[in-house]
Amino acid sequence: MTSTRPQPESRPSEVKALTKYIRVRTQPDARFVEFDFAINDPELFVELVMPREAFESFCATNQVVMMTQEQTDAIDAEMDKWRYGEETLMSRNHDHSQQ
Repeated sequence: MTSTRPQPESRPSEVKALTKYIRVRTQPDARFVEFDFAINDPELFVELVMPREAFESFCATNQVVMMTQEQTDAIDAEMDKWRYGEETLMSRNHDHSQQ
């Protein structure tokens, strides 16, 4: 016996309208580009690695924008919170003044 589930509507135009963000993590002359890619919310991203030519094509196809310094600072602060906690021995040992 098979059951059919209702399929979500496909709305490619809505997806196209969402802002796609990148944050490059490698040096400009690197052969492979390591970067974060997010759709609509810069804090929810995946880490990707591509050869430079594929990365440039990916960016053009997705009409990406670079994450702002404020967005990357917020992401880094949130990652530090998860990594070191706020009230832990590791947190007290971590030098927060360099952020």
